[in-house]
Amino acid sequence: PPSGVPGGPGPGESEEAGGWRCPEHSDRVVELFCRRCRLCVCALCPVLGTHRGHPIGLALEEAVHVQRLARECLKQLATKKEQEVGNITQIEDTAEKLKAHAESSKTWLAGKFTELRLLLDEEEALAKKFIDKNMQLALQGYREQAESCGAQIDIINDLSNRVWRITQEPNPVLRLQAYTATEQEMQQQMCLGELCHPMPLSFEPVKSFFKGLLEAMQSTVQTPLDVRLKENMNCQLSGFSTNPGALLKISPSPERSLFLKHARTPTLEPDTMHGRLRLSADRLTVRCALLGRLGPAPELRFDALLQVLARDCFAAGRHYWEVDVQEAGAGWWVGAAYASLRRRGSSAAARLGCNRQSWCLKRYDLEYWAFHDGQRSRLHPRDDPDRLGVFLDYEAGILSFYDVTGGMSHLHTFRATFQEPLYPALRLWEGAISITRLP
Repeated sequence: PPSGVPGGPGPGESEEAGGWRCPEHSDRVVELFCRRCRLCVCALCPVLGTHRGHPIGLALEEAVHVQRLARECLKQLATKKEQEVGNITQIEDTAEKLKAHAESSKTWLAGKFTELRLLLDEEEALAKKFIDKNMQLALQGYREQAESCGAQIDIINDLSNRVWRITQEPNPVLRLQAYTATEQEMQQQMCLGELCHPMPLSFEPVKSFFKGLLEAMQSTVQTPLDVRLKENMNCQLSGFSTNPGALLKISPSPERSLFLKHARTPTLEPDTMHGRLRLSADRLTVRCALLGRLGPAPELRFDALLQVLARDCFAAGRHYWEVDVQEAGAGWWVGAAYASLRRRGSSAAARLGCNRQSWCLKRYDLEYWAFHDGQRSRLHPRDDPDRLGVFLDYEAGILSFYDVTGGMSHLHTFRATFQEPLYPALRLWEGAISITRLP
């Protein structure tokens, strides 16, 4: 297909222009281009024809311009292709790292479960040893008691034999003498001895202890593993990865409580907001007004765009804040920016999300976009969010957005190496936007 003017010859084909006739004046050669209708026309069309009053240019000049635009498009497409190839490489590298991490995690778990089994085996041996030791101590006592009873039986047998011989003695004098000699011992032994009641020893406390331990473990493992990990505070945000943003993005609906550990309530800076914006007394709500403020504008103020930065900035750590946009009308911008964002004019250098100094989510005319450095990504939330959650992990280079009213569904994650402190940033089209006060 020709790379020049639609409906006309491309650059370098002027010698063949005689074959291109005006669709309205067939006897005339096309030599002009109607910018409104996007058609090649003859010299009579803008004077007498249907293109009268339309913006007109020379066809060859327009063809040169179109070729330049096409080349720029090809260059941009090549750059975008390189980015997508780089994305695939990064995804593949991340997948390989994930596989290696999964294998190392399973190896680590196998070692820990081996340790756990050894610990249980050792605990079993100690419990059995405890029972054996106490059993032997009790049996030793029982043996001593039995030996004492045996000694008493021997004494009784000996005395019984002597008393029996006394009863068999025919001589009265000798019988009396023998009885008198053993009378005291007979009286002592005729008193009944104490009945022996060995102290019983029970190992029920040991059994009860380990039964409770088993029931506790059974109660724990009956709960699904993912629920236990979610409830375990050690697994929140930092437990699975040094890059929590990856976990938050993978999980379609993470618990809001995970983020509230890092809750912040940034207040807005009145010196940065456009003259048509009004700030609430608590500096959490900004609203559009019909008229601007009188007086000199602070140097930090956005003079052309209805934008405002927060007073609070974040230069390290993890932070989470929420923005209420249900009164923002047809359009809003929610994001974060460096203090170096331009304040004068309405060029891309000053627009939130259109430069390297800012990142944002934008809603306008029922469309949702993620913007940074002039690059945009179309978003498709399930519902129109009334409140956005913004999570920042400064060191990990994560800036994530969530639909709070939609069950914390993930909207978009920016990844960057932050070079300056980040300020929460807002831009309005109409209505009002509020920073939510979090606990």
